[in-house]
Amino acid sequence: MQEVQLKMMAWMGLAGLLLGGLASSEPIVTHRVYHVDAQQGDDSRDGLKPESAWHSLTRVNRASLKPGDRVLFRRGETWRGQLLPQSGMANGPITYGAFGEGAKPLLLGSAPRDRREDWLPAGDGLWVTEPLRFTPLGVPAGFSGQRWALHAEGGAGCLLKPLLPEKEAGYRLECQTPGTRSNHLQLSLGSLTIREGEYLLFAFRARCSRPFTPAHVALIKGGPPWTSYTESVVHPLKIGPNWSEQTVRFPVCQSAADTRLVLYLGGVLPPGSVLEFQPKELTRARPNQAISLSVDVGNIIFDHGATTGVKKWSEAELRQDGDFLYDGQTWQVKLRMSVHPATRFRSIELALNRHIIDQRGRGYVSYENLDLRYGAAHGIGGGNTHHITVRNCDLSYIGGGHQFTQPDGKPVRFGNGIEFWSGAQDCLVEGCRLWEIYDAALTNQGSGTNVKENMTYRRNVIWNSEYSFEYWNRDETSRTRHILFEHNTCVNAGHGWGHRQRPDPNGRHLMFYDNTAVTEDFQVRGNIFCNATDSCLRLHGHDRTATLKMDHNCWYQTLGPLWLWQNEKVGSDRFAAFQQQHGVDRPSLAADPHFVDPARYDFRLAPDSPARNLRLANGPVGALP
Repeated sequence: MQEVQLKMMAWMGLAGLLLGGLASSEPIVTHRVYHVDAQQGDDSRDGLKPESAWHSLTRVNRASLKPGDRVLFRRGETWRGQLLPQSGMANGPITYGAFGEGAKPLLLGSAPRDRREDWLPAGDGLWVTEPLRFTPLGVPAGFSGQRWALHAEGGAGCLLKPLLPEKEAGYRLECQTPGTRSNHLQLSLGSLTIREGEYLLFAFRARCSRPFTPAHVALIKGGPPWTSYTESVVHPLKIGPNWSEQTVRFPVCQSAADTRLVLYLGGVLPPGSVLEFQPKELTRARPNQAISLSVDVGNIIFDHGATTGVKKWSEAELRQDGDFLYDGQTWQVKLRMSVHPATRFRSIELALNRHIIDQRGRGYVSYENLDLRYGAAHGIGGGNTHHITVRNCDLSYIGGGHQFTQPDGKPVRFGNGIEFWSGAQDCLVEGCRLWEIYDAALTNQGSGTNVKENMTYRRNVIWNSEYSFEYWNRDETSRTRHILFEHNTCVNAGHGWGHRQRPDPNGRHLMFYDNTAVTEDFQVRGNIFCNATDSCLRLHGHDRTATLKMDHNCWYQTLGPLWLWQNEKVGSDRFAAFQQQHGVDRPSLAADPHFVDPARYDFRLAPDSPARNLRLANGPVGALP
């Protein structure tokens, strides 16, 4: 039945596109179809037929796609890394999908470490991943005759002077005020050439009258839009009053001849301090690992989810089998295991702290029939997006990466299945399955002045995630309108891997945090919310009865309250009275939805399900009939 509905929707969408094309002055785009084959593909081919398919995500990311183009990955095959989609146009979105027979194409955001040589003994019951080593490619390049530049904005003030007394060339920075953001104060060198797939090792000496840590160091495009040419890797630099040798390692993800090397000092260089800086050399290098651990490892997935690791922050905390920590200095993982990890598990995936699909700033993009797994940031993430469609995709074991450390020293972890951050408009997520997500399976959230409108989440099945759907938008100048969450089946919030190791366990299906944006037409209808560790709904902050419309939902909770409405706990016994008193969520019911076989994740409604009586005009409640 669902397949028929989807086909009808596809035909209706095609008809609408054709009619819209006839009524519009925009030409109908003739698209190309590219194929990607992880086993038989070759990046030197044209990709236009299965037999001339491309091979890698790298080739897909650098392709010159045009509106209406489709990039199809062969079913049953696996790719590792990050997909960087390109934008289409209103008359031709760019689609990333699947071709062939078999399971959905797998896009993995993890590094495999399941060989015996991947782990070295590191003490009684401790194992550490193989250290990263580099082979230089050519002679290191010095900085003789090259001039560094200082850029200040946002009220930052700093003087740049030559470091004349020293034997080697360098610079002296006298900081009046660093501004408040990292980009407010930048020390940079331009006109560098870099090559995709290599590492760039940047060595320098530095000291500062007041200790500090640079915000970050990056390789970026030499002009607008200031694209990053490398990953957001961990650079644990600490600069103190004594001269120290520092080396920053960059995995280069794009070849370019207009590269700028930037030290971001804004917001961190202490006011009144003096920074002395001597650049030494740049070395092109090749690593000994196909996939290095250059970013934080947020989770370890053993045997495809049979069990997971438990992230810790010091070696003293590694007490139980599966406890692990990530060392940002050496880019290694240390793991507690009573036997060699590769003899105990056949599959060991180290989830890396980057989005599997990074769609920031993109529009008119579709993802269809893809399977995203084992990423420590977001499965699909990025801000300022529009006209994004995610259809019939699977996302699992997502999140757990280190996001930042609070002033009190406590680390914060994160990771959502599909996140639309800050500005987002005209997006649709439908027919997807999401499970084992550290934070929210689906979420609309943001800060600063932004607009969120025309966002639809429909007929998705979600289980074992901390939140099924999370929403907040915090700025009085922001606006949220036309948000629709309908016909979704949400089961066992807070029952996933992340809940057991969170410092803030908070399992909810609907998590509505403080919201100060002007909000209108926010609808939650025709859904099933079944069992959560804390409550099926939590509404934090002011009462949103006027802006949040809920109806025809089925709620069920075996233990604890159904809702936490501000500070009021609403159990099943009070649900009907609360509905009547506040005029919310009518008609809806509090009852066991009776799934066909929840133990096997078959969340279709049984023939005797009371939820079948809650039909809306556009179909039965839940994602599955």
